Amino acid sequence: MYELHPQLKQDTIRIGEFELCEVLLMNDMRYPWLILVPKRENKAEIYQLTEQEQQRLSIESSFVSKAMSVLFSADKMNIAALGNMVEQLHIHHIARFKTDATWPKPVWGIGQAEPYSEMAKNAMLSQLIQALGDYLV
Repeated sequence: MYELHPQLKQDTIRIGEFELCEVLLMNDMRYPWLILVPKRENKAEIYQLTEQEQQRLSIESSFVSKAMSVLFSADKMNIAALGNMVEQLHIHHIARFKTDATWPKPVWGIGQAEPYSEMAKNAMLSQLIQALGDYLV
């Protein structure tokens, strides 16, 4: 049975789910940052998904990327499935801006996460739910 990794559970805010993936907001207000986690047990790599699941993941990931790019007027979307710290398959979608603190470097390992205040979290969730609404189940 699928269960979200404890580290992802600790570091994120649940938005909802798509057909294949759970949709999470990284609790770091420095960057608009969503994580898709395929709701499949014991998967660490994309190639471990069935071909149909890989296609579904690509569709959901592309949808999230486009929605975030438009919503936040991102200069660049960073998409990554690293798995070095958390083995459970998950794909980061980070809206990047030439003006952000770490541009053009990666966001990992630089600075400290800045958790959302309750008001900022609610505002962000409202925007994201509206932007992603067509795919949320």
